[in-house]
Amino acid sequence: MDILIVDDEKIIRDAVSQLVEDAGHYAETASRGDIALQSLKETSFNLVLLDVNLDRENGLDLLVRIQHAHPNIPVVVFTAVATTKIAVEAMRRGALDFLEKPFTTEQFQIVLSRVQKHHKLAERVVELQTQVASQAPEAVFESASPAVKEVLDVLFRAASTPVSILILGESGTGKSVAARAVHQRSSRAEKPFVTVHCPGLSRELLESELFGHAKGSFTGAVRDHWGKVKAADGGTLFLDEIGELPLELQPKLLRLLQDREYERVGETTTRTADVRIIAATNRDLKQAVKAGTFREDLYYRLNVITVDMPPLRERLDDLMLYAEKFLKFFARQFGRAVDGFSREARQHILAHTWPGNLRELRNAIERAVILSKGGEITAADLPLQSQGTLNGAVAEGGIGVPAVGTAVSLEDLEVAHIRALMKSLSNLADVARVLGIDQATLYRKRKKLNLE
Repeated sequence: MDILIVDDEKIIRDAVSQLVEDAGHYAETASRGDIALQSLKETSFNLVLLDVNLDRENGLDLLVRIQHAHPNIPVVVFTAVATTKIAVEAMRRGALDFLEKPFTTEQFQIVLSRVQKHHKLAERVVELQTQVASQAPEAVFESASPAVKEVLDVLFRAASTPVSILILGESGTGKSVAARAVHQRSSRAEKPFVTVHCPGLSRELLESELFGHAKGSFTGAVRDHWGKVKAADGGTLFLDEIGELPLELQPKLLRLLQDREYERVGETTTRTADVRIIAATNRDLKQAVKAGTFREDLYYRLNVITVDMPPLRERLDDLMLYAEKFLKFFARQFGRAVDGFSREARQHILAHTWPGNLRELRNAIERAVILSKGGEITAADLPLQSQGTLNGAVAEGGIGVPAVGTAVSLEDLEVAHIRALMKSLSNLADVARVLGIDQATLYRKRKKLNLE
């Protein structure tokens, strides 16, 4: 943890700093209230240790200011003049705990343990609130696709074991959702689920992000940083897009996988980590091994349980299932009275190739719900036609005609075909002739299919 110590006596600041650092945490000090508030504004802390008597300042008044500006940071008050009245007032103003000076190492450790439990509980509450707020239909694994059912069966059977899991698949296929589902079904479900995004950071920053660093190990390292491995202790470490992991870091990850050991940047102390590794990538790691950009031993260490999430274009049985789920979710979230898709909208959805998979489908339905003017989503509400990626479809006056062999009903094919003929031919007699039926039959079909 990162701890700010606020006391006007240097000897106390130094002594408490030593206690904090001996316990394996980072300590920073402030002699006055204004310095403390500035430090809190500039830097993120996990705990404030606050003296009640700060020269001419009242520590309890400062406590209120800290609580107002930083309500999520716990404050422990300590004082040499301890009375029940002061302790009660400190707790009333929002202090998490109270210490009487001088305190022993054992007393400090007890309080620190309480703070850590409070911190973990607060993190868990935030995590649950985030999950509830952002809960999306794809988080509920429901599929009519045999391929997806097989993938989920393998993942969920492996969930109760400690083995590493490698999830392959295109971007947007739900790899991170699957990883979290495995964590939630494991014995580590009550522990952290921590994600590391491998792309987008330099090797140095990614190493620090993953393993942490010691104060002064490089320019800008003004404090100790524990890293994501430490944050995931006891839980699951999800390495997203591991195919982008720099070659120089791969031996360190291999050591973590094999021996559960690592070192922070800038120190030689060997640390241990109790983490379960789940990795995901959209790259072909076998090809990366052949190209020399991914270590073969790391690949085989990760490749204990491997699954391949099918792309959405191979899951046509699921397409409208998820579209309907997204529609209900966003209609409820935005308070819109939208409860279905028009026939043309369904044709567009079924004909689209969905290169962005579930992520693209989610975004398309979210946009459609926002822009919809009526009680159902129309083809015009969907951002698909402008992309020019209708799967085997022909655009006729803005209407997508699904190709033969796509997951559409015979009725939808018939409607699309008759409508296209009616637009392209000059009269209904010609339409009937092309269809091989008489005009009376065409009339009945138009009435039945609402093509008047």
